[in-house]
Formats: sequence, C-alpha cells, structure tokens
Amino acid sequence: MDSSSTRRQATRQKLYEAAVTLIAEQGFSATTVDEIAERAGVAKGTVYYNFASKSVLFEELLRHGVELLTASLRDAAESTTRAGGGSADALDAMVRAGLVFIERYPSFTQLYVAELWRTNRSWNSTLMAVRQETVAVVEGVLRTGVERGELSGDIDVPLTSAALVGMVLVAALDWRSFQPERSLDDVHAALSRLLQGRVGGGA
Repeated sequence: MDSSSTRRQATRQKLYEAAVTLIAEQGFSATTVDEIAERAGVAKGTVYYNFASKSVLFEELLRHGVELLTASLRDAAESTTRAGGGSADALDAMVRAGLVFIERYPSFTQLYVAELWRTNRSWNSTLMAVRQETVAVVEGVLRTGVERGELSGDIDVPLTSAALVGMVLVAALDWRSFQPERSLDDVHAALSRLLQGRVGGGA
C-alpha cells in the first residue's frame, strides 16, 4: 500500500471513529457532517472526498465494523482448530473474541444492535448481508461439529448460530452498561457455561 493509500485509510478510520462516537451519543439524525469533521480533526470537504454523504459514511462504518467482528471470530476459530481444539473449543474462542471486540468497540456494537432492528434505513440490505457473513462463520463451526459428532445432532444450526451471535452481543452490552465491574474473564466464563449446556454433547 503506497503512502497516499495509507493516509486515506487513516483518515477514513478517524472519520469512522468520530461518526460512531457522535451517533452513539446523539443519534444519526442529530449528527451533522460538520460535527463529524470537527471530531475527526479534518476539514468538512475531507468527509465528502471520502464519502458521498453522511448516510454513505454510516453504511460504510457499519460494513467496516461488522467485517472486523467477522474477521476476529474467524481468526479465533481457525487458530483454535490449528492448535488441535475441537468445535466446542472453537465456539468458546469465538465467544471470547466477540467479547474482546465489544470491549474495544462498545459504541459501534451499541449502534450495530440498534440498527439491526430498524427497517427504514437505506443501508438495511448492506447490514443484513454483513450480518449474515458473521452468522455464517458460526454456522460453519457448528456444522463441522455436528458432522464430526462433537456437538449434538439435534442442533438447529441456522437458528443456533444467530442465537449465539445475538447472545454475545446482547450479553456484552449488558455487561458494559450495567455490570462494568465484572472482568472479561468472568463474563466469558459465564457464557462458556451457558454455551456448553446448550450445544455440547456427542450425537
């Protein structure tokens, strides 16, 4: 990547961070491009140079964030598998990776969960597509586990995959908002016990 591409990527990252913080604080409609530019420390024209509109910026922000989450889940599962872990271990590693991501990006996670339930946004189809990529990573591990007899053959793979992603997102938001004194290890242990009780057990 050349220096101009690196600079542009750094600028876009600043704009993402500014936008997600402001929108989490005051909502999408109330947030202006001027405020995003000011928070990012760039000229207003820089926003429009990188994104055609505030809506495009937010759509790309959602895509960028969910792709980061998906990559972290995939890396956790693949690393566990390479180290000799089974499917239950890979699922547990993904739960932890999800918690780590949410601890690092709480404002983004809050926005993402809120936007999942809105139906009148121009970026809804994009959000559904990237959400499915995240769920598909979990689906792949569950299917492999069922096929190998490591996980219960009674599992409804599509629904369970979505439920696991939702469990981590909502439980982590609850942790950050209402139980911040608890450690990541503590929250991970609680979710691990829940996970083992729901999907564990050979066919």
